Amino acid sequence: MSAPTLAFYIALSTTGGILIPIMAALSGALGRTLDNPWTAAAIVSVGATALVVAFTLATGSMNVSWEALKQARPLQLLAGVGFAFYLLSITWVGPRFGIGNAVMFVLGGQIISSALIDHFGLFGAPHKPIDALRATGLVIMAVGIAIAQIAASNARPSA
Repeated sequence: MSAPTLAFYIALSTTGGILIPIMAALSGALGRTLDNPWTAAAIVSVGATALVVAFTLATGSMNVSWEALKQARPLQLLAGVGFAFYLLSITWVGPRFGIGNAVMFVLGGQIISSALIDHFGLFGAPHKPIDALRATGLVIMAVGIAIAQIAASNARPSA
């Protein structure tokens, strides 16, 4: 992989990661404003769908044949269920548990599931086994999340 491609992948992934807690905070705030987290999640989903459709049309990428779509596995077509569950749960939990707390546990879940997906090459992902070095890194990340969670629990709100 070339250095510019690697840098682009890192930047795109990091930006996506930055936007997750921002989305959680905004959708939670919308849920509080509306006094209905489920409607807030629906509004956010409609906005996400509109952006994806607009991007797809703008880039001329709507040229998927029905034959190609028939080749997709049912599980692949259910990927949106994960997004919907995340959106519904974070919109409801975030304002009650704290955005930082909620996202830290989301991050912990992401570390576990992404390591398992890579280790077993699930869903067509590249197979990247968990060796001792990677396991050590995963444990360090989990410990970091735990330390941050403990520190956040002990922090006093500012006036």
